[in-house]
Amino acid sequence: MESQHNIEAEGLGPTADDVRKKILALIAAGEMRPGQKLGAERDLAQEFQVSRSTLRQALSSLEDSGAVRRLPGRGGGTFISPEKIDRDLSRIVGVPSLLRGQGFTAGTRLVSAAVVLADPATQAALGLSAADHIFDIVRIRLADGEPISLEHARFPAAMFPGLLERSLGSSLYDLLSKHYETFPDEAVEQIEIVSATVDEARIIGVEVGAPLLSVTRTTMDLNGRKIEFSHDLFRGDRTRITVRTKGKLPTVDLPGERGRKVEVIAD
Repeated sequence: MESQHNIEAEGLGPTADDVRKKILALIAAGEMRPGQKLGAERDLAQEFQVSRSTLRQALSSLEDSGAVRRLPGRGGGTFISPEKIDRDLSRIVGVPSLLRGQGFTAGTRLVSAAVVLADPATQAALGLSAADHIFDIVRIRLADGEPISLEHARFPAAMFPGLLERSLGSSLYDLLSKHYETFPDEAVEQIEIVSATVDEARIIGVEVGAPLLSVTRTTMDLNGRKIEFSHDLFRGDRTRITVRTKGKLPTVDLPGERGRKVEVIAD
């Protein structure tokens, strides 16, 4: 964990940096757990034997790095940030399975589900015409009851008749495999860092302008058919991106042969 926060610690005095390191060590050792509220500044300053101004510097650095959250008002205070969800780009897996595999309780709130004509972006992504219909599904994904992402998925209606009549509260990939014998095999994902709009912030439960991970995905099945075009917004403070690459046997390195390239664009 220490290496993840070195950049944010630049500019800290040695004493404040010592406090920062001690708190990170306590988190890593499990002595400070996700969601735990820390004591009052006065008590923390005494515990670490520093001035309150030094303590505030350390806490500010930890907040900037995402290790803690500081909430104002009655009932507020400094809290250890919840665990991050690992979004592994090396696998095609539904969010519920992703969450359960990391020890979270998965949940879903269905926002809308409709049959509509394919918009231009979906036409281009799925190879459809303006006369083709799609299933348009918007859902909020929950981790331990807390919103973690806003998911907007589109599927060719002709491929999956009756899709909207089925339960949409779990993994749509599981639903497609069970009822339509369609299995996702390959996905192309583009990732950007964007700022939460007023509506997005309200839905996901973050402040306006908070960083979100925007993931646009086109998914193909085992037969190479384009079956899904989706746009997901993940909370930046709760999500970590993982990419697993595997190089070839040691030979001559050729451009592009060492693994997959992932581009993250800051908006």
